[in-house]
Amino acid sequence: MSADAPRQFHLNAFLMNAGHHDAAWRHPRTQPERITDLAYFQELARTAERGRLDSLFLADGVALWGNARYNAVGGFEPLTLLSALAVATEHIGLIATVSTTFNEPFHVARKFASLDHLSDGRAGWNIVTSGNVAESRNFGLEEHPDHALRYERAAEFLDVTRQLWDSWHDDAVVVDREQGVYSPEGAVRPIGHRGKHFRVDGPLNVQRSPQGHPLLVQAGSSEDGKEFAARHAEAVFTAQQTLADGQTFYKDLKSRLAKYGRTPDQLKILPGICPILGATEAEALALEDELTGLQVPEYGLQQLSGMLGTDLSGLPLDGPLPELPEERDINGNKSRFTLVAELAHREKLTIRQLIARLGGGRGHRVVAGTPEQIADQLELWFAEGAADGFNIMPPYLPGGLDDFVDQVVPLLQDRGLFRTEYTGRTLREHYGLPRPAGRPALAG
Repeated sequence: MSADAPRQFHLNAFLMNAGHHDAAWRHPRTQPERITDLAYFQELARTAERGRLDSLFLADGVALWGNARYNAVGGFEPLTLLSALAVATEHIGLIATVSTTFNEPFHVARKFASLDHLSDGRAGWNIVTSGNVAESRNFGLEEHPDHALRYERAAEFLDVTRQLWDSWHDDAVVVDREQGVYSPEGAVRPIGHRGKHFRVDGPLNVQRSPQGHPLLVQAGSSEDGKEFAARHAEAVFTAQQTLADGQTFYKDLKSRLAKYGRTPDQLKILPGICPILGATEAEALALEDELTGLQVPEYGLQQLSGMLGTDLSGLPLDGPLPELPEERDINGNKSRFTLVAELAHREKLTIRQLIARLGGGRGHRVVAGTPEQIADQLELWFAEGAADGFNIMPPYLPGGLDDFVDQVVPLLQDRGLFRTEYTGRTLREHYGLPRPAGRPALAG
């Protein structure tokens, strides 16, 4: 995009099984029996690509999230699924969540380089440090590693993966059949990393990929998370409930970039939004109420207990929250804890009301309205310095994504806020970001 071209925002489709509302699986418009059906996700991916969205995003954890008695949980490992979706699409980016706490850099570097080759340059990595003790207990640990330690490990993890991606020169593959040389001497080199958390010789056993590095995404909004994002991330998925909170986060994070030698346009901030659409506002609100009426309180209570680091079982649903710990004492997702606690306090919500408010977005903003009202909200946050784009979280699938693509995206395009055609091939090109430079070209 040229310097004088109008600023446009980025749209990402966050796909989650039957939809983001925790009662979506009970709604007749959804297909929970298909959440391990590749064709289902291929259809969703093609819908998002039809809307010219920048990317698809798959969350992940290494424990079963939620109680399978009360929700359609579980499903595909994201890199495996995105590899299959790569051959069913041509342009849309493919972002997978992978933890730095329960993986090793060589594995992760290899998998993302492979996905980037398979997709011809459309891979993205959502970097997480994992947030709960259930994940630790699947890897032989009784307690979850300390929050600060997880981010320390993540920083070194990312440094190692970058070195591995760069261990092949861009021009390493020459295929000189006459001389019998596939790759010249020195074009593929070990990295010899020796750090506090990792010892990795390298080189990577995958050639340097089309993007060089996948797009680097981060989703934490704690102090540690914001510093990590300011130093490393190229896109941030975040959650704010109000425009003022969104503006504060946006300004804060962008202001941290300069000390790492970065400019504001090198990091895109994309708040999550769960749009509940109707032909009229009343119709949208009725659908929101219908989904709320399908919630299973036991499921919502378990999820809320996890977010707040407090066992809420046995408490009256129509009573207030008990006294909560301080954020500093939370060893999971600190920013989500604070968001939920402040929401309950600000609006004086009972436990039941809080479960209802969190049903559609788990702390992300839920907006019910007409396509025009949803477009107005997106434009407002974009124009008022709270977002560079949005992580779209359809409340139910497939219809919620269909409606957004067919009804909201055209309005944004008519307003000049979103592309009408893809202008690049790679995910980095969609985000207006350069390809990272590799090792210097070989001499001679």
